[in-house]
Amino acid sequence: MNETFTSPWQGISRREISWNPTVVDELCIGCGLCVTGCGRKVYRFDFDRKIPVVVDPLHCMVGCVTCANTCPQHAISFPPLSYVHRLIKGHHLMKHAQKVLQENREQYDHEKGAGSGLATGQRS
Repeated sequence: MNETFTSPWQGISRREISWNPTVVDELCIGCGLCVTGCGRKVYRFDFDRKIPVVVDPLHCMVGCVTCANTCPQHAISFPPLSYVHRLIKGHHLMKHAQKVLQENREQYDHEKGAGSGLATGQRS
């Protein structure tokens, strides 16, 4: 298991967070967009059944629904976003995020970071 993908989210153990996709087999057409589009390797593909399989659910980034948004058949579901909002409130994550920002200002400062420039409106 890739430790980078399963590290705590905002200080909460990833194992304590029920956030991952569910594929509705009856709706899935086996296009593979979810498998090839997920950079966190949540899915693999069952070539015999021609459907994606969620094999590493803890790799899924909490709050990410990219695969569901790009699925042409709407065959992927997630818990409601209100679940994530309850985590944020219940664990006081806005305070946690502010503390992390302040403690790591050099890393997150848009003027000092080595970013792509896209955040400032520049095009690549």
